[in-house]
Amino acid sequence: MLRIAVPNKGSLSEPASAMLHEAGYRQRKDRRELVLVDAQNEVEFFFLRPRDIAVYVGSGKLDIGITGRDLLLDSGSQAEEILQLGFAGSTFRYATRPGTATDVKEFGGMTVATSFSGLVKKHLADNGVDADVVHLDGAVETAIQLGVAQIIADVVETGTTLRNAGLEIIGEPILTSEAVVIRRTGAPADDPKVRQFLRRMQGVLVARRYVMMDYDIRVEHVEKAVSLTPGLESPTVSPLHHEGWVAVRSMVPSKDAQRIMDELYDLGARAILTTGIHACRL
Repeated sequence: MLRIAVPNKGSLSEPASAMLHEAGYRQRKDRRELVLVDAQNEVEFFFLRPRDIAVYVGSGKLDIGITGRDLLLDSGSQAEEILQLGFAGSTFRYATRPGTATDVKEFGGMTVATSFSGLVKKHLADNGVDADVVHLDGAVETAIQLGVAQIIADVVETGTTLRNAGLEIIGEPILTSEAVVIRRTGAPADDPKVRQFLRRMQGVLVARRYVMMDYDIRVEHVEKAVSLTPGLESPTVSPLHHEGWVAVRSMVPSKDAQRIMDELYDLGARAILTTGIHACRL
């Protein structure tokens, strides 16, 4: 049975559970459940603190897990990223009061406050900077105001919270993060249960990015039409009862669907329909 770690709370929790549900796995109905056995799919889920997941997976106690790239790298665990999941995106950056510093190279002798001390220590070392790092849980933007540090390193979305605290973002991003699937470094790559899990998750990712498009078009316009809807392999083209017309079916990126429909209509296509894709295997 495949043993999988899932975030039990925070911004990773609900999107991860939703994606697993879309992939056909049972998910807990009671948030107090810590372990859930999905016997039909031969999977056992363990609901853990997102920050602890890399530790459990890296130790080999659990086979794979879903966590953030920032949490994985901050943990220092012997675990590696094997699939990007496309949600919970964030950027990790330095910030300080205006005039304090403009680049990480200027942090020497200063103190940096952060909730990701492992990640920050490595980044400073990689840049040859000798600075103290103070670990704080929770919001760190008040650390400068209270005199705990001159610099903070934190997750930045819009930057509004930092600006309201009188701080400015400096330097290049430390890290761009998102939810990822991880497994122990050096674990066998040919585990069929892991491969099946990854295929299911990849199927969800594709289903979320594409829609199925159907339309009718005159034969003389087929080549121009299918150049707009090439599909993943090749579109399906079938003759209609009405001579001179064919039906075309193809997967198209959902973000481009409305534009493609407009262009097909201008080309002479009619009965243009889009349908959501709930699951797929490529």
